[in-house]
Amino acid sequence: MAERKIGTVVYWQNLSPILAIFRLTPESGSPFPDYRAGQYIALRRESCKLTKRAIGPDGQVDYVPDLDENGIQKRGPVTHSYSISSAPFETQQTGQLEFYIILEIDKKGEPGRLTDSLFRIDSEGNYSVTYVNRITGDFTLDKRATGFQSVLLVGTGTGLAPFASMIKQLHHEFSEGKPDGVQYTLLHTNRTYAELAYHQEFMAIEACQRFDFVYIPSVSRPGPRDLDDPKMGKGRANNLLRYIFEMPLKEEQMLNEAVARGEDT
Repeated sequence: MAERKIGTVVYWQNLSPILAIFRLTPESGSPFPDYRAGQYIALRRESCKLTKRAIGPDGQVDYVPDLDENGIQKRGPVTHSYSISSAPFETQQTGQLEFYIILEIDKKGEPGRLTDSLFRIDSEGNYSVTYVNRITGDFTLDKRATGFQSVLLVGTGTGLAPFASMIKQLHHEFSEGKPDGVQYTLLHTNRTYAELAYHQEFMAIEACQRFDFVYIPSVSRPGPRDLDDPKMGKGRANNLLRYIFEMPLKEEQMLNEAVARGEDT
Protein backbone atom coordinates (compact mmCIF):
# COMPACT_ATOMS: atom_id res chain seq x y z
CA MET A 1 0.00 0.00 0.00
CA ALA A 2 1.32 3.45 -0.93
CA GLU A 3 2.42 5.52 2.05
CA ARG A 4 1.07 8.90 3.01
CA LYS A 5 3.29 11.96 2.85
CA ILE A 6 2.79 15.61 3.75
CA GLY A 7 3.12 18.29 1.08
CA THR A 8 2.84 22.07 1.26
CA VAL A 9 0.64 24.46 -0.71
CA VAL A 10 2.97 27.10 -2.17
CA TYR A 11 0.63 28.86 -4.61
CA TRP A 12 -3.08 29.69 -4.52
CA GLN A 13 -5.08 31.64 -7.12
CA ASN A 14 -8.77 32.34 -6.68
CA LEU A 15 -10.62 32.53 -10.01
CA SER A 16 -13.90 33.19 -8.21
CA PRO A 17 -15.22 32.71 -4.65
CA ILE A 18 -15.69 28.99 -5.41
CA LEU A 19 -12.97 28.20 -7.98
CA ALA A 20 -9.22 28.08 -7.42
CA ILE A 21 -5.92 26.80 -8.76
CA PHE A 22 -3.25 25.70 -6.30
CA ARG A 23 0.18 24.07 -6.39
CA LEU A 24 1.54 21.50 -4.01
CA THR A 25 5.18 20.69 -3.26
CA PRO A 26 6.08 17.19 -2.06
CA GLU A 27 7.46 16.15 1.28
CA SER A 28 11.10 17.11 1.60
CA GLY A 29 13.46 14.61 -0.01
CA SER A 30 10.66 12.68 -1.75
CA PRO A 31 9.62 13.85 -5.24
CA PHE A 32 6.16 13.07 -6.55
CA PRO A 33 5.89 9.82 -8.55
CA ASP A 34 6.04 10.02 -12.33
CA TYR A 35 2.63 10.17 -13.99
CA ARG A 36 0.78 10.53 -17.28
CA ALA A 37 -1.49 13.40 -18.26
CA GLY A 38 -5.04 12.65 -17.11
CA GLN A 39 -4.18 10.78 -13.93
CA TYR A 40 -5.13 11.63 -10.33
CA ILE A 41 -3.82 11.55 -6.77
CA ALA A 42 -5.54 11.27 -3.37
CA LEU A 43 -5.30 14.37 -1.16
CA ARG A 44 -6.23 14.68 2.50
CA ARG A 45 -6.64 17.39 5.11
CA GLU A 46 -6.64 16.65 8.82
CA SER A 47 -9.01 19.35 10.13
CA CYS A 48 -12.13 18.94 8.01
CA LYS A 49 -15.60 19.61 9.38
CA LEU A 50 -17.11 16.13 9.67
CA THR A 51 -20.61 14.97 8.78
CA LYS A 52 -22.59 11.81 9.41
CA ARG A 53 -25.17 9.86 7.48
CA ALA A 54 -28.79 10.39 8.52
CA ILE A 55 -32.25 9.48 7.28
CA GLY A 56 -34.57 12.44 6.78
CA PRO A 57 -38.31 12.59 7.55
CA ASP A 58 -39.00 11.69 3.92
CA GLY A 59 -36.87 8.56 4.19
CA GLN A 60 -34.10 10.01 2.03
CA VAL A 61 -30.45 9.68 2.96
CA ASP A 62 -28.88 12.94 4.08
CA TYR A 63 -25.58 14.06 5.57
CA VAL A 64 -25.65 16.37 8.57
CA PRO A 65 -22.96 17.95 10.76
CA ASP A 66 -21.43 15.45 13.21
CA LEU A 67 -21.56 17.26 16.56
CA ASP A 68 -19.78 16.51 19.81
CA GLU A 69 -21.40 16.54 23.26
CA ASN A 70 -21.05 20.34 23.35
CA GLY A 71 -22.82 20.83 20.03
CA ILE A 72 -19.62 21.71 18.19
CA GLN A 73 -18.99 20.15 14.80
CA LYS A 74 -16.28 17.50 15.00
CA ARG A 75 -13.14 17.81 12.92
CA GLY A 76 -11.03 15.08 11.42
CA PRO A 77 -9.33 13.76 8.27
CA VAL A 78 -11.07 13.51 4.89
CA THR A 79 -9.49 12.10 1.72
CA HIS A 80 -10.56 12.71 -1.87
CA SER A 81 -8.97 12.05 -5.26
CA TYR A 82 -8.24 14.97 -7.60
CA SER A 83 -7.22 15.03 -11.24
CA ILE A 84 -3.88 16.73 -11.79
CA SER A 85 -4.03 19.81 -14.02
CA SER A 86 -0.28 20.31 -14.36
CA ALA A 87 1.47 18.49 -17.20
CA PRO A 88 4.06 15.82 -16.39
CA PHE A 89 6.84 17.93 -17.90
CA GLU A 90 5.89 20.84 -15.62
CA THR A 91 6.20 18.64 -12.55
CA GLN A 92 9.57 17.40 -13.76
CA GLN A 93 10.72 21.02 -14.05
CA THR A 94 9.23 22.47 -10.85
CA GLY A 95 8.70 19.44 -8.63
CA GLN A 96 5.11 20.59 -8.03
CA LEU A 97 1.62 19.31 -8.80
CA GLU A 98 -1.13 21.74 -9.80
CA PHE A 99 -4.86 21.32 -9.17
CA TYR A 100 -8.00 23.12 -10.34
CA ILE A 101 -10.76 22.75 -7.73
CA ILE A 102 -14.23 23.95 -6.82
CA LEU A 103 -15.67 24.65 -3.39
CA GLU A 104 -18.41 22.04 -3.41
CA ILE A 105 -21.76 23.26 -2.07
CA ASP A 106 -24.63 20.88 -1.31
CA LYS A 107 -28.32 21.56 -1.84
CA LYS A 108 -28.57 23.03 1.67
CA GLY A 109 -25.75 25.46 1.01
CA GLU A 110 -23.21 23.57 3.12
CA PRO A 111 -19.64 23.34 1.77
CA GLY A 112 -17.95 20.04 1.02
CA ARG A 113 -15.80 18.70 3.85
CA LEU A 114 -12.41 18.59 2.11
CA THR A 115 -12.83 21.52 -0.26
CA ASP A 116 -14.04 23.69 2.62
CA SER A 117 -10.80 22.89 4.45
CA LEU A 118 -8.71 23.64 1.36
CA PHE A 119 -10.42 26.99 0.80
CA ARG A 120 -9.70 27.90 4.44
CA ILE A 121 -5.95 27.39 4.02
CA ASP A 122 -5.07 31.10 3.98
CA SER A 123 -7.28 32.05 6.92
CA GLU A 124 -5.99 29.18 9.07
CA GLY A 125 -2.35 29.52 8.05
CA ASN A 126 -1.97 25.74 7.77
CA TYR A 127 -0.61 24.99 4.30
CA SER A 128 -0.04 21.26 4.83
CA VAL A 129 -1.85 18.75 2.62
CA THR A 130 -1.39 15.02 3.08
CA TYR A 131 -1.22 12.94 -0.09
CA VAL A 132 -1.03 9.26 -0.94
CA ASN A 133 2.31 8.78 -2.67
CA ARG A 134 0.81 7.14 -5.73
CA ILE A 135 -0.58 8.67 -8.92
CA THR A 136 -2.93 6.46 -10.89
CA GLY A 137 -5.88 6.30 -13.30
CA ASP A 138 -6.52 5.21 -16.89
CA PHE A 139 -8.21 8.40 -18.14
CA THR A 140 -5.25 9.02 -20.43
CA LEU A 141 -4.91 9.52 -24.17
CA ASP A 142 -2.99 6.28 -24.65
CA LYS A 143 -5.77 4.32 -22.89
CA ARG A 144 -8.79 6.14 -24.31
CA ALA A 145 -7.85 7.59 -27.71
CA THR A 146 -5.20 5.40 -29.34
CA GLY A 147 -5.89 4.97 -33.05
CA PHE A 148 -8.33 7.86 -33.41
CA GLN A 149 -7.67 10.61 -35.95
CA SER A 150 -9.87 13.17 -34.20
CA VAL A 151 -10.21 13.55 -30.43
CA LEU A 152 -12.87 15.80 -28.87
CA LEU A 153 -12.27 16.82 -25.26
CA VAL A 154 -15.21 18.40 -23.39
CA GLY A 155 -14.20 20.15 -20.18
CA THR A 156 -16.84 21.87 -18.05
CA GLY A 157 -15.94 23.54 -14.78
CA THR A 158 -13.15 21.76 -12.94
CA GLY A 159 -13.69 18.74 -15.17
CA LEU A 160 -11.21 20.57 -17.38
CA ALA A 161 -8.28 19.52 -15.16
CA PRO A 162 -7.19 16.28 -16.90
CA PHE A 163 -7.58 17.88 -20.33
CA ALA A 164 -5.43 20.84 -19.27
CA SER A 165 -2.71 18.37 -18.37
CA MET A 166 -3.09 16.57 -21.71
CA ILE A 167 -3.02 19.67 -23.92
CA LYS A 168 -0.03 21.21 -22.15
CA GLN A 169 1.86 17.93 -22.37
CA LEU A 170 1.08 17.51 -26.08
CA HIS A 171 2.25 21.06 -26.74
CA HIS A 172 5.51 20.31 -24.96
CA GLU A 173 6.10 16.98 -26.69
CA PHE A 174 5.37 18.31 -30.17
CA SER A 175 7.84 21.14 -29.63
CA GLU A 176 10.50 18.46 -29.68
CA GLY A 177 9.18 16.36 -32.57
CA LYS A 178 6.63 16.02 -35.36
CA PRO A 179 2.86 16.10 -34.65
CA ASP A 180 1.10 12.73 -34.57
CA GLY A 181 -1.47 13.64 -37.26
CA VAL A 182 -4.35 13.64 -34.77
CA GLN A 183 -6.72 16.61 -34.48
CA TYR A 184 -7.43 17.59 -30.88
CA THR A 185 -10.43 19.81 -30.13
CA LEU A 186 -11.02 21.18 -26.64
CA LEU A 187 -14.51 22.44 -25.82
CA HIS A 188 -14.07 24.44 -22.61
CA THR A 189 -17.10 25.93 -20.84
CA ASN A 190 -17.80 27.65 -17.55
CA ARG A 191 -20.16 30.27 -16.21
CA THR A 192 -18.01 33.38 -16.70
CA TYR A 193 -14.83 34.50 -18.44
CA ALA A 194 -12.98 34.80 -15.11
CA GLU A 195 -13.72 31.14 -14.42
CA LEU A 196 -12.21 29.88 -17.68
CA ALA A 197 -9.05 28.48 -16.14
CA TYR A 198 -6.01 28.27 -18.45
CA HIS A 199 -7.88 30.25 -21.12
CA GLN A 200 -4.95 32.44 -22.15
CA GLU A 201 -2.60 29.47 -22.15
CA PHE A 202 -4.89 27.48 -24.44
CA MET A 203 -5.23 30.48 -26.75
CA ALA A 204 -1.44 30.70 -26.97
CA ILE A 205 -1.08 26.96 -27.61
CA GLU A 206 -3.63 27.11 -30.42
CA ALA A 207 -1.91 30.14 -31.99
CA CYS A 208 1.48 28.42 -31.81
CA GLN A 209 0.23 25.60 -34.10
CA ARG A 210 2.78 23.03 -32.96
CA PHE A 211 0.05 20.41 -33.44
CA ASP A 212 -3.49 20.22 -34.80
CA PHE A 213 -5.35 21.84 -31.91
CA VAL A 214 -8.65 23.73 -31.91
CA TYR A 215 -9.74 25.55 -28.77
CA ILE A 216 -13.43 26.44 -28.32
CA PRO A 217 -14.15 28.46 -25.14
CA SER A 218 -17.68 29.33 -24.07
CA VAL A 219 -19.49 30.91 -21.13
CA SER A 220 -23.06 30.25 -20.01
CA ARG A 221 -23.45 33.68 -18.39
CA PRO A 222 -21.92 36.05 -20.94
CA GLY A 223 -21.18 39.63 -19.98
CA PRO A 224 -20.44 42.67 -22.17
CA ARG A 225 -16.83 41.54 -22.59
CA ASP A 226 -17.94 38.16 -23.95
CA LEU A 227 -20.58 39.59 -26.28
CA ASP A 228 -17.88 41.69 -27.94
CA ASP A 229 -15.50 38.73 -28.35
CA PRO A 230 -16.06 36.88 -31.65
CA LYS A 231 -13.96 33.95 -30.40
CA MET A 232 -16.02 33.42 -27.26
CA GLY A 233 -18.95 31.02 -27.38
CA LYS A 234 -22.15 31.77 -25.52
CA GLY A 235 -23.90 28.75 -24.07
CA ARG A 236 -23.59 25.51 -22.15
CA ALA A 237 -21.50 22.57 -23.28
CA ASN A 238 -24.50 20.37 -24.10
CA ASN A 239 -25.93 22.93 -26.52
CA LEU A 240 -22.54 23.60 -28.11
CA LEU A 241 -22.16 19.89 -28.76
CA ARG A 242 -25.65 19.78 -30.24
CA TYR A 243 -24.76 22.70 -32.49
CA ILE A 244 -21.52 21.04 -33.63
CA PHE A 245 -23.36 17.83 -34.50
CA GLU A 246 -26.26 19.73 -36.12
CA MET A 247 -28.77 18.62 -33.51
CA PRO A 248 -31.56 20.80 -32.08
CA LEU A 249 -30.70 22.71 -28.92
CA LYS A 250 -31.86 21.10 -25.67
CA GLU A 251 -34.56 23.74 -25.22
CA GLU A 252 -35.78 23.19 -28.78
CA GLN A 253 -35.91 19.45 -28.24
CA MET A 254 -37.91 19.84 -25.02
CA LEU A 255 -40.32 22.22 -26.77
CA ASN A 256 -40.80 19.83 -29.69
CA GLU A 257 -41.43 16.92 -27.32
CA ALA A 258 -44.00 18.96 -25.39
CA VAL A 259 -45.79 19.87 -28.63
CA ALA A 260 -45.77 16.22 -29.70
CA ARG A 261 -47.45 15.31 -26.41
CA GLY A 262 -50.11 17.95 -27.00
CA GLU A 263 -49.07 20.07 -24.02
CA ASP A 264 -49.54 23.82 -23.82
CA THR A 265 -46.35 25.69 -24.70
